[in-house]
Amino acid sequence: MTTNAPHTDAPTNAQQEIRFQIMWNRLISVVGEQARILIRTAFSPIVRECEDISAGVFDTQGRMVAQAVTGTPGHVNSMAESVGHFLRHFPVETMKEGDAYITNDPWMGTGHLNDFVITTPAFYRGKLVALFSCTGHLMDIGGLGNGPDATDVFMEGLSIPMLKLVDQGVVNETLMAMIRANTRLPVDTEGDTYSLVACNEAGAVALRDMMDEFDIDTIEPLANYIIDRSRQAVLEKIAALPKGRWSHAMTVDGYDAPLELKATLTVAEDGVSVSYDGSPAAVTRGINVPLAYTKAYTVFGLACAISPDVPNNAGSLAPYRVDAPAGSVLNALRPAPVSSRHIIGQMLPDMVFGCLRTPLPDRVPAEGTSCLWNIAVRGVWAPDGDSKPRAFALAITTNGGTGARPGLDGLSATAFPSGVHGTPVEIAENQCPLIFWKKELRDGSGGAGLTRGGDGQIMEIGTTNDASFELLAAFDRVKYPPRGALGGSNGAAGIVKTSKGRSLPSKGLHVIASDERLHLLTPGGGGLGAP
Repeated sequence: MTTNAPHTDAPTNAQQEIRFQIMWNRLISVVGEQARILIRTAFSPIVRECEDISAGVFDTQGRMVAQAVTGTPGHVNSMAESVGHFLRHFPVETMKEGDAYITNDPWMGTGHLNDFVITTPAFYRGKLVALFSCTGHLMDIGGLGNGPDATDVFMEGLSIPMLKLVDQGVVNETLMAMIRANTRLPVDTEGDTYSLVACNEAGAVALRDMMDEFDIDTIEPLANYIIDRSRQAVLEKIAALPKGRWSHAMTVDGYDAPLELKATLTVAEDGVSVSYDGSPAAVTRGINVPLAYTKAYTVFGLACAISPDVPNNAGSLAPYRVDAPAGSVLNALRPAPVSSRHIIGQMLPDMVFGCLRTPLPDRVPAEGTSCLWNIAVRGVWAPDGDSKPRAFALAITTNGGTGARPGLDGLSATAFPSGVHGTPVEIAENQCPLIFWKKELRDGSGGAGLTRGGDGQIMEIGTTNDASFELLAAFDRVKYPPRGALGGSNGAAGIVKTSKGRSLPSKGLHVIASDERLHLLTPGGGGLGAP
């Protein structure tokens, strides 16, 4: 006689692991589809062509579960905190299907007013199961424009607090009218706002399809698995590191005077912390950095050096801790001007690498151009066939060279750490009356070394008509070029001038006359090791 064992359909641990892994890959496809909708439908060229975005899915606790494999660390990692702010203002029990929430608050968003963040609750069979959030850069949001000249945030443009943009499918037309009335590009700005809404809606639809496919009614077990495993993976990486404390300092151009940034990095058993204690106080122009943006790029630098193969989510971010003194240039408080926060914020991976050069010399590069050399231009023009002149405002994304890497040369004309694409010349010339007479590599601008720094670019820009245009300059590495390391040479400094021999300050509003051309020479990256 035999005894029948109890029958169960419960999956084994190994089966559950495989199932979670398949679902994880499917979730990456969901947020990938979310991001592609945003890129394909955006009006702003910096989103449509350069992918200056973020997109991701969060659980109902506000933890980032997965992000699209595109976009910038400044958007993605600050968005990871933004959703928590949305939940404070709009608790989950108040959310309804068809709602969407918006802000561009620099201290609860991505660090400046030109980025809209929209968060949308996702429902499945009448139950709230997740949140989708996304960010996109808008060309113009009023004020003095996307440059560093303002002396407080109120001068930098329209500020949108935490507000409900869509209420159960009904758009807040009053808010949309306010947005249109406070930008030089009302059609583009309205279109970009709806693009962000559509992006999240696409994510919610894709998630519902996924939940149907796997026959689940919640993503919480999957979220816990992803976050716990990612956190543990980072802690294992940290456990293998030398323990100790290292410091680094870097001088950047600043606005009116140079600024010396200071960082101390500590590796302990339970995580890695970076303190910017000793960094200078906030300045009176818009190069200050809100703490969320400081955290975003600092953590990105840590992840590049320590855990580059671990997915980016709430779990993998948790072991990294960042602080800066309140009121400092790296923890600017309202109402400090912050429009060009990327200038200093994107230098912070180099600060992290400088701290890690002693314990991990074979993992970190020399300094690069780092901060984007965005050519922000503005003016009025009448395109062929148009009888009525209209305003234009455009940020043309460019960069210099990256720092030399251990065993590899630096990359030329590449945006690291931001990761955005360069704006194609054809797109820029189609959007405004500029013409690029020259755009070529700046040969030899990368610093010499055992491995060389990447080269910058040379650009010569004029107009196709008789009009002048405004340049909202926000460039760095002009007075203090990217430094070489371990015996490598410095990269070449950046240069901003005109065809008439005028040397222009690297920050501030300049008018380029119709009979002169703008000449930009972007910096080269530093070399690594003795040549």
